[in-house]
Amino acid sequence: MNFQDNWITTAITEDLLRGALDLERTDRGLLPHRLPARARAQFVDGQIATAEAQPSGVRLSFRTRATALELDTLPTKLVYTGAPPRPQGVYDLLVDNTLTAQATSSGGNVVTVDMATGTAHRETGPVSTVRFTGLPDRVKHVEIWLPHNETTELVELRSDAAVEPTAGDSRRVWLHHGSSISQGSNAAGPSTTWPALAATAADLELVNLGFSGSALLDPFTARTLRDTPADLISIKIGINLVNTDVMRMRAFGPAVHGFLDTVRDGHPTVPLLVVSPVHCPIHEDSPGPVAFDTDALARGEVRFVATGDPTEIAAGKLTLRTIRDELARIVAQRATNDPNLHYLDGLELYGEADVEEHPLTDQLHPDAATHRLIGDRFIERVFDAAGVFTAEPLPNSRR
Repeated sequence: MNFQDNWITTAITEDLLRGALDLERTDRGLLPHRLPARARAQFVDGQIATAEAQPSGVRLSFRTRATALELDTLPTKLVYTGAPPRPQGVYDLLVDNTLTAQATSSGGNVVTVDMATGTAHRETGPVSTVRFTGLPDRVKHVEIWLPHNETTELVELRSDAAVEPTAGDSRRVWLHHGSSISQGSNAAGPSTTWPALAATAADLELVNLGFSGSALLDPFTARTLRDTPADLISIKIGINLVNTDVMRMRAFGPAVHGFLDTVRDGHPTVPLLVVSPVHCPIHEDSPGPVAFDTDALARGEVRFVATGDPTEIAAGKLTLRTIRDELARIVAQRATNDPNLHYLDGLELYGEADVEEHPLTDQLHPDAATHRLIGDRFIERVFDAAGVFTAEPLPNSRR
């Protein structure tokens, strides 16, 4: 760790953080959460526990004249027995909304998961320092976006000039919920997930509730959306319902209605966009559950396969195609009494015609270039002059 005589240490507090809904004080530092404590008390599932503690969209935000910054963090890295190494978590440095530098953290804890036995072994590791230098010598807006795929405890922030929180931000708040695609799986960095790209382009304050494997219409997620201040809300529904095989069509429709009812209890007039699944060839007409492709794992690759029986669709098994049809019907029905409710077909963001040029390399998740494609198309369809997220906030739109 390199110290300078003029280092200034700034306590990491709530007013420096954006995109987190709760902060947990740990023995080593401060752990951002994307679900509040009340919601976290209502599940025992390890998948969502891991996902919500990975700080997708969470960033330190401040103004400073500093030309050098150091951030001490304690990451928790996941290792899956028999699978290729996961990508390192990336820290993105933005100066005046422009991505200026990236860094990774070499230390931290390691959790090794044996998928065959369902067991996990945790090894405690050291705090690591992420360093950025060569920043312009002027007062500027700085954001450090935390890794979207790696649990990160914040320990200490140091700089060679004073740091001030960006208080009084007048930007509209965009609250988004979705799956691992929204959390950012396979994106190049936390500021280049498709929601982060869209938020930056539209000059919005992003709160990203994309949870890997866990966009399952859970009531605690709906209540979190209900209770979180927002000017714009989008909900991307579908892929996790298929690949977990968690429900059938009989439960799906009422669950969507109940989820939307809860969100509307807190945000009766906020523009609310329901987005159906993007194209995913393995689940268009084949139900879940999804499974690892064991032949690919033997080759050192991660790929997924659908294991459901298409003959069960008639009995209510969900596919992406049936989900899109039902979501479009539900939104059209509700929109007769809710003029601020809108629908976007996910195929407009990534469709069958895109597969050849932008294949889903693991059969499930977009790569970095495809995140940019989806983000660009979302901006075009949602934030332009004719889009459903208008330029000016509606009266009384925020709780």
